[in-house]
Amino acid sequence: MSDISTTYVSILDKEYQVACPEDERAALTRAAADLDKRMRSIRSSGAIIGLERIAVMAALNLCHELQQAGRNAPDGDVETLDRISKKLDEALQSNPQPQP
Repeated sequence: MSDISTTYVSILDKEYQVACPEDERAALTRAAADLDKRMRSIRSSGAIIGLERIAVMAALNLCHELQQAGRNAPDGDVETLDRISKKLDEALQSNPQPQP
């Protein structure tokens, strides 16, 4: 098992501290970059205002994509998607956002 270390990621110009196994750091960084890109796209559409609402819309879009992929994936892939979904839930719960 890898050592857990602190990794910093930037999403919408805010820095977040995340505990992450060393061997998953690159994947976390890519995931954060993807989320940042998605959230910037939602924000630039002008239809959604507020960081929390943008994050919820990005999360809903990602969950929908995971469900669609799960319907078309072999059973082993579904288990992987479930594991990823649980990690996302844990990360969101452990990094609460301050209220404006």
